[in-house]
Amino acid sequence: MRVLVVHCHPNPESLVAAAKDRVLIGLARAGHETRITDLYAEGFEPTMSSEERRTHADPGVAPELQQYADDLAWAEALVLVYPTWWSGQPAMLKGWIDRVWVSGVAWELPAGANILRPLLTNIRRIVVVTSHGSPKYMNALEGETGKRVAFRSIRAMCSKRTRTTWCAIYGLDRADDAKRVAWLDRVERTAAKL
Repeated sequence: MRVLVVHCHPNPESLVAAAKDRVLIGLARAGHETRITDLYAEGFEPTMSSEERRTHADPGVAPELQQYADDLAWAEALVLVYPTWWSGQPAMLKGWIDRVWVSGVAWELPAGANILRPLLTNIRRIVVVTSHGSPKYMNALEGETGKRVAFRSIRAMCSKRTRTTWCAIYGLDRADDAKRVAWLDRVERTAAKL
């Protein structure tokens, strides 16, 4: 399977970075072909310019974003690895979604239609690997915004049969080393089973 891994964390020594490494180990063990996008390491610019917004309905991305669009068109599976901050994706990852999942890449709106037509039907699996500082019940009370973005909005632009997997650690602020190691082991097993 062709797997695009999108990693988003500013600290290369973080637990989330270790999770990204374990994802790559699991995918390699299973023999998957992998591409990695590391948004912070690549210096991705998450801010949409005024001109970019004015032309947002036009199909395609800015030339400097074409590789990201090409990677999405190549992928059969998408693995997002990020920390959950303020109940959702970090601004860097949200900017990648805003700027790359655009008309002509992720969707199109045919003339006279009022429903988007998904274009990333090549993507049949979405896996989210994320950390939460707060406990699970708090995330449920907050509405699990990050989960909804990934599994409702992003998934809607993929194959109708796209399967999803949520691999999260909750209560990270109080987690001991054993809990962190157990989660990293689960991350690797999840990637190997993709």
